[in-house]
Amino acid sequence: MATMQSLIGLINKIQRACTVLGDHGGEGMSLWEALPSVAVVGGQSSGKSSVLESVVGRDFLPRGSGIVTRRPLVLQLHKTDQGQSEYAEFLHAPKKRFSDFASVRKEIQDETDRITGKTKHISNIPIHLSIYSPNVVNLTLIDLPGLTKVAVEGQPDSIVQDIEDMVRSYVEKPNCIILAISPANQDIATSDAIKLAREVDPSGERTFGVITKLDLMDKGTNALDVIEGRAYRLQHPWVGIVNRSQADINKNVDMIVARRKEREYFETSPEYGHLASRMGSEYLAKLLSQHLELVIRQRIPSIIALINKNIDELNAELDRIGRPIAVDSGAQLYTILELCRAFDRVFKEHLDGGRPGGDRIYGVFDHQLPAALKKLPFDRHLSLKNVQKVVSEADGYQPHLIAPEQGYRRLIDGSISYFKGPAEASVDAVHFVLKELVRKSIAETEELKRFPTLQSDIAAAATEALERFRDESRKTVLRLVDMESSYLTVEFFRKLHLEPEKNAGPQGPNADRYSDNHFRRIGSNVNAYIGMVCDTLKNSIPKAVVYCQVREAKRSLLNLFYAQVGRREKEKLGAMLDEDPQLMEKRATLAKRLELYKSARDDIDSVAWK
Repeated sequence: MATMQSLIGLINKIQRACTVLGDHGGEGMSLWEALPSVAVVGGQSSGKSSVLESVVGRDFLPRGSGIVTRRPLVLQLHKTDQGQSEYAEFLHAPKKRFSDFASVRKEIQDETDRITGKTKHISNIPIHLSIYSPNVVNLTLIDLPGLTKVAVEGQPDSIVQDIEDMVRSYVEKPNCIILAISPANQDIATSDAIKLAREVDPSGERTFGVITKLDLMDKGTNALDVIEGRAYRLQHPWVGIVNRSQADINKNVDMIVARRKEREYFETSPEYGHLASRMGSEYLAKLLSQHLELVIRQRIPSIIALINKNIDELNAELDRIGRPIAVDSGAQLYTILELCRAFDRVFKEHLDGGRPGGDRIYGVFDHQLPAALKKLPFDRHLSLKNVQKVVSEADGYQPHLIAPEQGYRRLIDGSISYFKGPAEASVDAVHFVLKELVRKSIAETEELKRFPTLQSDIAAAATEALERFRDESRKTVLRLVDMESSYLTVEFFRKLHLEPEKNAGPQGPNADRYSDNHFRRIGSNVNAYIGMVCDTLKNSIPKAVVYCQVREAKRSLLNLFYAQVGRREKEKLGAMLDEDPQLMEKRATLAKRLELYKSARDDIDSVAWK
């Protein structure tokens, strides 16, 4: 018995811990559902409350007409050593002990009204009550609203179905033991409790039948056909109960005295005397406790398997969201650097093709830059009118003698200056892509998700570095353009001088240096040279941008940040690892659940096989 009581007491303890941590519902079977409990089912005024009070040995449940139980009451009984005082605790008021059971009744009423209001409506949100007493056996009982057939005034029309659905949601679970309460002065064939139990447990393996109000049957009648299983057979024996009379309730007759009077009733009853040892609320409590032990022992392998499954899932979830961070500065610095390196790996994967996004940089060079170069207004700048204007202005009052060199240079300089726009646009376009890849990389770095402050710090440091790289890149590409203006390719023009002018007159190439054909020739020559420069810059600008921006982003994006972090004090390091409060709360809850499961597994192993 001691081993049985310790095992059932352990299950009670685990169930309570599950309730505190909210592990009693959701997808799949929770540990709470896997642990057996007893649901008390019966119609209104069937004597459910009296049976529960008899099992507990205390008068603590609200009474009245109609629906009194309007919320499920999860009642956990914890057996204490003899001589210890009795007290009760509610889950919603964990720091308050109730030694006056009249106060327990009032608290149940007040807590019910808190959810349902002072109405006759019901709620499926349970009240959790634990009672510690040397006069109970370790047991978990769930008192459910009484089944009814009609809605009375003040109740919604759906109340009948609502109550049945609520009760069914508890009793249809495979690990729920059903305590079906039926009054003796009612035909068993019309019992609401038996009808529902038969639907959810047709084999009767989980159903215990209880007959109440045996002392209120008409003279000359008895319930032996039911109790002895002839009227309706169950796999488990029927148990008869004699509740306190209304007179006893009015006189506040002690429940211990009521138990004694109940024993005397059966021992002296001519109809039930031969069954006295198997009747009464004390026997019912022991019977349920013994059956619970049997069920628990049968379920131990599956319970342990469920616990191990949950432990694995919790460990995986904790690994995913990250374990708690150490408090010493060295460990914090190491963690920050590891998180930065994790971000850096993701960022490089985007650039190198392991993740999408880096190809957009190639798109800048392959599509955007060539398209911008094609749109440059060389046709306007090298038009006949503008060439004539530039060449004439370059000579001043002196006409050029052989070739308008200054005119050529001014036309070339003016044309080359147009390349600065596409060059800078390429720098800015790549900068935008890199900034976007930083943002995506931060969002995709799983390890960083728990640290919003560090995310912001990395984003700021990366953006600052990218701006430095952009500035250097802009200077470099503009230098490339300026270099094309600073030194012209002489060989190109020497070849032009050796080629005779097309459509030249009989006087030779120097006949008229101020004809339209001559200026068209100059414009064509400059355009050809600019085309050569364009081909050069189309290749050199991407090289400069990649060298100054992309290469540096891969090599040293966070280098300055690393140096700054290394000089920070412990408090600032801790602030950088300031997590999302919701995530911290989630981790704490997961850690508590993990501790619960590990403790439950160890405790069950320690007592299960004794």
